[in-house]
Amino acid sequence: MSKAFASQADLEEKQVSFTQLSDNAYAYTAEGDPNTGVIIGDDAVMVLDTQATPVMAQDVIRRIREVTDKPIKYVLMTHYHAVRVLGASAYGAEHIIASQDTRDLIVERGEQDKASEIGRFPRLFRNVESVPAGLTWPTITFSGRMTLWLGSLEVQLLQLGRGHTKGDTVAWLPQQKILFSGDLVEFDATPYAGDAYFKDWPQTLDNLAALQPQKLVPGRGAALTTPEAVQQGLAGTRHFIADVWANVQAGVAAGQDLNTVYKQTYAALKPKYGHWVIFDHCMPFDVTRCYDEATQYPDPRIWTAERDTQMWKTLEG
Repeated sequence: MSKAFASQADLEEKQVSFTQLSDNAYAYTAEGDPNTGVIIGDDAVMVLDTQATPVMAQDVIRRIREVTDKPIKYVLMTHYHAVRVLGASAYGAEHIIASQDTRDLIVERGEQDKASEIGRFPRLFRNVESVPAGLTWPTITFSGRMTLWLGSLEVQLLQLGRGHTKGDTVAWLPQQKILFSGDLVEFDATPYAGDAYFKDWPQTLDNLAALQPQKLVPGRGAALTTPEAVQQGLAGTRHFIADVWANVQAGVAAGQDLNTVYKQTYAALKPKYGHWVIFDHCMPFDVTRCYDEATQYPDPRIWTAERDTQMWKTLEG
């Protein structure tokens, strides 16, 4: 293979930041690695996306304990990807919350996704042996919207449309106008779209923007702490998704095969987005999914470790 598979060559440790957005909201970020959100209510803490292993989650817990001793009662899975959920057991939460669509995806493809992602991201699954056998299962599911009251703090859990996956959930603090977007929004980081709905994603971003968030915690990248930065994060993600879709659609309309479409799309997008983290990792998965959606697969096909490596050899070999 001319390029190291996925993120296997990405071994450099990242600098962690724990950014306070309000008295109740914090963002755990690490230079483009997957983010974790923290909401501190009057009587309990909610953690949004857990890190990839229980050992890695301990660093999140340590930082939470620097600012509060309240119990961590809730974990929210914004979507089903293993890198977001396999650290959940570390928190000892009473409840793990997800959309019903996310639970359905875990049933359908959780085991394959787990094997696939561990193979793609060795550094992000540090101490992978600490992950319990099996999968992370929600104890509460909802469809559309759900409201939790952490004492006087209102936390709205919302499904605002399909994008990164069909189960995407955001957390919204309406009293403070703070949004935790999961991987629906990235900042200076390449959106992973291997399980995405390209046609739906831009409208879903418009639905996020309609909340008029003042601050936003993206799935990857720095916390966005001004309305201007929020707009930048939404626009950057929207432009990337639209640019992939436009290039792939043009190739499909011209009757080109996936390999040709991939090379042309990569070349077209690299000048604009090539500096974003995990660009080289994401592009083969993103273009493959987009080609599928533009041709014969309205819903994402399941990635397995075998399918991952076969696709990579075909496009990057």
